[in-house]
Amino acid sequence: MKKLDQLDFQNTFARLPDTFHSRLHPTPLPEPYLVSFNANAAKLIDLDADEAMRADFAEYFIGNRLLPGSDPLAMLYAGHQFGHFVPQLGDGRAILLGEVKNRAGEHWDLQLKGAGATPFSRSGDGRAVLRSSIREYLCSEAMHGLGIPTTRALCIVGSDEEVWRETVESAAVVTRIAPSHVRFGSFEVFFYRDQPEPISLLADYVITRHFPELADAPDKYPRFLNEVVTRTARLMAKWQAVGFSHGVMNTDNMSILGLTFDYGPFGFMETYNPGYVCNHSDHGGRYAFDRQPQIGLWNLTCLAQALTPIIPVEEARAVLGNYSPTYAEHYVDLMSQKLGLTHTGKEDVSLIEALLGLMHANQVDYTHLFRSLGYFKSATGEQNSVVRDQFIDRPAFDAWAETYRARLRNEAGTDDERKVRMDRVNPKYILRNYLAQVAIGKAEKERDFSEVDRLLKLLSRPFDEQPEMADYAAPPPDWAQHISVSCSS
Repeated sequence: MKKLDQLDFQNTFARLPDTFHSRLHPTPLPEPYLVSFNANAAKLIDLDADEAMRADFAEYFIGNRLLPGSDPLAMLYAGHQFGHFVPQLGDGRAILLGEVKNRAGEHWDLQLKGAGATPFSRSGDGRAVLRSSIREYLCSEAMHGLGIPTTRALCIVGSDEEVWRETVESAAVVTRIAPSHVRFGSFEVFFYRDQPEPISLLADYVITRHFPELADAPDKYPRFLNEVVTRTARLMAKWQAVGFSHGVMNTDNMSILGLTFDYGPFGFMETYNPGYVCNHSDHGGRYAFDRQPQIGLWNLTCLAQALTPIIPVEEARAVLGNYSPTYAEHYVDLMSQKLGLTHTGKEDVSLIEALLGLMHANQVDYTHLFRSLGYFKSATGEQNSVVRDQFIDRPAFDAWAETYRARLRNEAGTDDERKVRMDRVNPKYILRNYLAQVAIGKAEKERDFSEVDRLLKLLSRPFDEQPEMADYAAPPPDWAQHISVSCSS
């Protein structure tokens, strides 16, 4: 494992022409302090965890000092925000330090989110606050624990400098790690500027870095688009299966690698409601939970359009046609696994839909229901009260349970074996908004970061029982209904 001054920076994105980025240094913040350090993420860049105890560690990861070998820059992109095209966005409060190559030959971007204004800030202050930094830090690691592709988070560093959002808050910087921060909007900006050369140059860069098996193929660009389509479809299926709502699915927040990207007003489903809108800024419900798969395709259509200078329109349309069947197949497979089924038939779609309909009508907690369904006993006459009692309309549940029981007879193995399978895919712990809010409250009011670290550890193993942490699986308290998250979150 390496010291800070031994990290192997490669900085391949920085070697692209200046049209793709703007070089600048982070803006210093006074008296930085370490809020939390993620030793698991540090392994991605071969960083010795003991480095977090250095007296100057916070200086490097708040942007007051530059890591040796880094080449900081802000990336240019555009994007469709809530369906409307914005011709220039770019990193308005994030600065890419560079790309670290680890011993396995992997390249990982290091990005400081909240490191100060850039040429793309659009009159913004370029800062992030402690509240939003804690939310992103915890959720990116929670998603990784759930097995969902995501950016990672190395650490949070705070400062008492005041930042104005709805109220005055304290500044913070979260260090984000990802294989790439290229997004759909990175291509859109050049399409709308009628600049085809940067589009092909960026596509070649992404293919060389992330899809090298396509580099010499005569149809490399359609195959590249198909990779993005497939990864995005599978990502949407994973979000829907776990009950995750992103909140701001703008094209500038969509990763070219199919990662969960740019955490803001996210929310994990609690009481099941397919129309759940986690973002209080989304007044029209554009990014409601049940619309996420549709928006995924809409965003991919924007990307495909941006790639038409290098992909014929008909070929792009054909590739986009792969999205819906890929999504549907993966979603049904994931939901079947959540029911403990080892193979999927057409009849299972109606079984899944019927259960979701019951859950909605009876206001059942999404995560708790699927976790407890592992205790379902398939023998005739079993009441299955641990599941049944979550429903107001118990006769309706009993009818569904009979269908489920009959379906389980086609499965090999015992109930206990099925429960083991189900516990591997149905988490006991998710990052409920109230859990994040408790950690934020302690951090803001008392500078007590122990709850952040506790949640980080808990959420790294969301499928394990962790009996000493059982209270963290409880449904939200009444006061949690008043938590509001928006684009400033």
